Amino acid sequence: MIAIITGDIINSEEHETSEWIDILKNVFSQWGKTPTTWEIYRGDEFQLKVVPENALLAAIQIKAAIKSVKDLDVRMAIGVGSESFKGATVSESNGTAYQRSGRTFETLKSEKLNLAIATGNKKEDKRLNLMLRLALDFMDEWTSVSAELVAIALANPKMSQQEIAEQLNIQQSAVSQRQKRARLDLVMALLAYYPETVKRMKP
Repeated sequence: MIAIITGDIINSEEHETSEWIDILKNVFSQWGKTPTTWEIYRGDEFQLKVVPENALLAAIQIKAAIKSVKDLDVRMAIGVGSESFKGATVSESNGTAYQRSGRTFETLKSEKLNLAIATGNKKEDKRLNLMLRLALDFMDEWTSVSAELVAIALANPKMSQQEIAEQLNIQQSAVSQRQKRARLDLVMALLAYYPETVKRMKP
């Protein structure tokens, strides 16, 4: 089993590509190399391949990183399944993970959703997508400073509030306030729950 994240940048046409492209590449490079693990194409669309257990972490990392740029957001679909054909690039490859990701991505705009998942297990999909919709209620509202803090916390899970404060050049109390506003505790709870759900699924 693999997971494919298909996405695009919301409001990219109102920003210079240079404002977000290196931020996105930096997140992707943590998961592997282009073009076999990730690709950016057609200007602002992308695909990333990860193991299923890491898919939600990768998606929220991408969201936090992109939302750290004011007025930008990202729309993503996670597809979990097989890889029946491995091409020279991610976009050339195929399998149920790719198909589920692509089909789900095509529905996001009309459903006014910025993140959804398709695993082929309808019961688990219903549960996970309800949780994602509830989480998006606050994640879609992250300010750029909240998103920046979440991005740092996810990339450095062992970093203390004091270390984050030093990196951002702010007081530790401000880090604590931003974590509360970003609902980082709920993000972490969701990320802890998700891999256990995926592990229960049969390939």
